Amino acid sequence: MAQPVTNHQLEAAIIDAEMTFDALARGVVRVAAEVGVPLRTNPSTVHKWLRGADPDGDTPAFICEALFRKTGGIYTPAELGLRSVEESDPGLGLSIGSDPVGVLAGVWRADLDRRKFLAASAYSVAAMHLPLEYVREGAERAAAVRSGSVAGVAEVAAVRDMISMFTGIDERHGGQHGRSALIQYLRTDVAALCRGTFRTHDDRQQMLSAAAVGVHLAGWKAYDAGEQGLAQRYYHQSYALAVESGIVGHDAFVLRTLAQQGMKLRHPAKTFALSDTALSRVIGRVDAATEALFTITHAHGLAATNQRRPAVQAVQRARDLLEAADSNDMPYWARSWGPARATVNSRSAKVFARLGDRKGAAENYAAAAATRPATTYARIQALDLVAQAKMELSDGGIEQACGTWNRALDAMAGVQSVRTRRAVIEMRKSLAQFKSRGVSAASELDERAAFFLI
Repeated sequence: MAQPVTNHQLEAAIIDAEMTFDALARGVVRVAAEVGVPLRTNPSTVHKWLRGADPDGDTPAFICEALFRKTGGIYTPAELGLRSVEESDPGLGLSIGSDPVGVLAGVWRADLDRRKFLAASAYSVAAMHLPLEYVREGAERAAAVRSGSVAGVAEVAAVRDMISMFTGIDERHGGQHGRSALIQYLRTDVAALCRGTFRTHDDRQQMLSAAAVGVHLAGWKAYDAGEQGLAQRYYHQSYALAVESGIVGHDAFVLRTLAQQGMKLRHPAKTFALSDTALSRVIGRVDAATEALFTITHAHGLAATNQRRPAVQAVQRARDLLEAADSNDMPYWARSWGPARATVNSRSAKVFARLGDRKGAAENYAAAAATRPATTYARIQALDLVAQAKMELSDGGIEQACGTWNRALDAMAGVQSVRTRRAVIEMRKSLAQFKSRGVSAASELDERAAFFLI
């Protein structure tokens, strides 16, 4: 029987990238892992692709992204001789333009339909730089009436109240509670208001800013579900809305989130510019507590790029800002994400962990958890405690770590979050060696964790 036709297009791309089969396989596995898709791609798998075999599932998109990260060249599956993942626009939501509500209409529709290409879309390194290149003048269009009725202060307050309610549900019960309801609210009520007329220019600015917070929350819910590519799309459109609003600091706040996502996915060099730009836009232009949030993210970026001394100095700068701060001065778009002090403590812990100071990291995670009431911030308190326990364990304190992990499980009750579930799975892996040695605390905790995962 004749051999399958060799995929010359993919072969040429691999040669141009100067990648071995093993390097491409590892790159594909990493891209897939970022969106929660476990793959066992190996050099033999790559060889099969070259002999004409179709990659499974969403793998064609992962191959395109892996090649981009090596070469900077943007490919589509068709250009690599591969089948398309789904009849869809792979760039949906990644571009930033003058009509974010129009772009979001397509993203919302796909999200509500739980379209597979969005849920499993790869996090795009190519799109990371777009917010920095976005031409702000493109968003400074006339505030002419497009459709709808006249809106004012009351409508802005109503949207803020609704988004605050969805945020509270998210923090207490996890990102999957109320997710469809939030998207439906944004695509109907909020979209119509953003396209309407306003009593004053300030009312329009505040409405667009409120909408940006809601879209930011939609991205956060996708992030909590492990859907990094979809989260990135929402963040880009939140950024576009924030730019259009003209509210000082709000667009920079979304840059800050994009920087944090990039650091989480271990692209520190490429995301440092985001945190640096975000901070430069707000210094001296926002209140002290809000500036502290930007400063601590910048500290994390410094630590992630091995700038130890500046990172430690930035942590202290964030703490100094908090000491002089009044949280009541924080704008709505910054205040919506919880206590500034807890955020600074949690991200300080990440800085210290990155610098190898396990004790300092554990102390700051503990401080962050103590600053967030479990009745309001169950998920993030649980994740802070999980991180604290990991630091305690790495410092040799198995009994102490088990006690902290038990507190984390207490906080997770009723929370629907992919992140908390993954944290428990990782916890069990860490406990395995101690359970095999007969450490009773580890065995009891593992039994409880296993029950949690049922």
